[in-house]
Amino acid sequence: MTPEQHTTAHRCLDAADGGTMTFPQIVGALIEAGFDGYLVDLRAAHHTYYNSAGEGLTLPSHPSTVTVAVTFNQSAVQAAIREAQTLAPGYTYRGFCDKVRQAGCAGYLASFTGRRVLYFGRTGETHVEHFPK
Repeated sequence: MTPEQHTTAHRCLDAADGGTMTFPQIVGALIEAGFDGYLVDLRAAHHTYYNSAGEGLTLPSHPSTVTVAVTFNQSAVQAAIREAQTLAPGYTYRGFCDKVRQAGCAGYLASFTGRRVLYFGRTGETHVEHFPK
């Protein structure tokens, strides 16, 4: 992992948390730095960024008092995603994470090469969200 990749991953995580970059901007910055995806573990509160060489960099993310629901509510996850995509009034990344936790999402895997995000629940249910064309 290069120093630039470390810096970019930190910058993108801070930007998501602070609302200073959108998801497409973050994806673009990570791709430009040589990443091909990342994994967000909402239970352990960390993000792992993977470069094209297969190396991972794990960074702590904001903690939450909201626990991941046992039941995966796909429609509630999709509603939270739509709010994020449209930057609905009052949208924050922390709020998004709490909404999907309440909807039973334990984490998600963003694949830049696959152009999709896979959201998963505690018992293996999934929702796949494809990147816009």
